Amino acid sequence: MKAPKRLQPLIEDGLIDEVLRPLMSGKEADVFVVRCGDEVRCAKIYKEANKRGFKQAAQYQEGRKVRNSRRARAMEKGSKFGRHQQEETWQNAEVDALYRLAAAGVRVPQPYGCFDGVLLMELVTDNDGHVAPRLNDVALTAEQAREDHLVVMHYVMLMLCAGLVHGDLSEFNVLVDSYGPVIIDLPQAVDAAANNNAQKMLARDVNNMTTYYAQYAPELMETRYAKEIWSLFENGDLTPEVELTGLFAESDQAADVDTVLQEIKAAWLEEQERQERILDAEESA
Repeated sequence: MKAPKRLQPLIEDGLIDEVLRPLMSGKEADVFVVRCGDEVRCAKIYKEANKRGFKQAAQYQEGRKVRNSRRARAMEKGSKFGRHQQEETWQNAEVDALYRLAAAGVRVPQPYGCFDGVLLMELVTDNDGHVAPRLNDVALTAEQAREDHLVVMHYVMLMLCAGLVHGDLSEFNVLVDSYGPVIIDLPQAVDAAANNNAQKMLARDVNNMTTYYAQYAPELMETRYAKEIWSLFENGDLTPEVELTGLFAESDQAADVDTVLQEIKAAWLEEQERQERILDAEESA
């Protein structure tokens, strides 16, 4: 097929030998199957910001660090250069996330680099060499749903151990090959420690996946992985070795606001008395 304009520079540079066919078109990118030497890979062409359908992108970018201070200032001012840098940061975020998550033990496509807004990465396939289906296109038994749900919850935990939250995880962003789930689409991944929306996004990721798998195994709706994982994270107890249970005991003791206020007032009065004693001692000296 005729190569899309955005892929032409990669062909000229020898990074792509042939564009085989389009794979999919999404809210943030168009993906093509390409041949690179003897390997078949995929090329993800990111859409420009004004053509992306990704909502509320700003809340995903909160907390992302930019090493170059000039770039950071330009991004804050919203200049033409700054907008270009912001786009580059958005695109490179997926490459960085793929490397970090693969190192953390999460199954993701192997990246081969991002070039002028085009991400080259592994094409995930089934045993017959066909493109692996998305989770929403796969029928599961109750046993498979329970097993894969546990795997995905483990991946969510490993992502958080690596400091990331997917932020847009659903049955449309998970592929399924013969080895199980593969997590995809990560340009919006957020820094868990620096983004104020991280806990809410993690809960949404977990709830999306749990609701989907619960179609096949309804008892999964009773699990509380989001609260369990975030509680471990907040308390500094989250490690890759943790065995999740899906259980979380809610506190049944409502906050006693009056008691708290009384304690604050008592502490304030005690401090006032202490200050008065110091003044009295100084005047007596």
